[in-house]
Amino acid sequence: MNGKILLLEDDRDINALLTLHLENEDYEVISVFDGREALDRFDDSVHLAILDIMVPYIDGFDVLKKIREKSTIPVIFLTSRTDEIDKLAALGIGADDYITKPFGVMELIYRIKAHIRRSYEYNHLAGSLTDVLKFKDIEMDTQKKQVTVSGREILLSAKEMDLLQYFLEHPGHVFTKKQLYEHVWGELYYEDDNTIMVHISRLREKLGEDKKAPKYISTIKSLGYRLVP
Repeated sequence: MNGKILLLEDDRDINALLTLHLENEDYEVISVFDGREALDRFDDSVHLAILDIMVPYIDGFDVLKKIREKSTIPVIFLTSRTDEIDKLAALGIGADDYITKPFGVMELIYRIKAHIRRSYEYNHLAGSLTDVLKFKDIEMDTQKKQVTVSGREILLSAKEMDLLQYFLEHPGHVFTKKQLYEHVWGELYYEDDNTIMVHISRLREKLGEDKKAPKYISTIKSLGYRLVP
């Protein structure tokens, strides 16, 4: 088995189609049709979640918020809502990817494999790196995937964790948006500024940054980002 996937999709035809293709790729699928059932069925054995937004009882946004309270697994939104504001909202609360309908099944499967592979590699590479990375009052335990700021634990999404670890492993280094995107997302960069900006903004917020005087991550105009010296 390649992993366990939580699939929240209330369109029964789409749900059945995706379940069939995912099972053919040797994934175990937890197929649900409303947000309440999704949260009931979610546990720490799930490797990735696919969420629609407009579903009964509890919408996809609130399902993601609940998942992020206890897990950093990759989460992909699959939705008919194409407005940029919806995409930014999803990324802002911890989504790792956002795909709009109509969609290509094989492209979705490719993205699923890429996200699960990166999550798996992160978990295993963490064991070979220094256990604890430190910068000012930030500490990251790379084995337990725990981050504390001044002794207070904060919960990061998988992508936020990857971003912060990349910064912590290279203090003082200036990274372009292209470098950050291709390292963290593992895909070619096509001027997707919003994805990087939203994740950096969310990471700064969780670190307790002062927007006017950042303590940890600074913006280098026309270049990119780096840890504040």
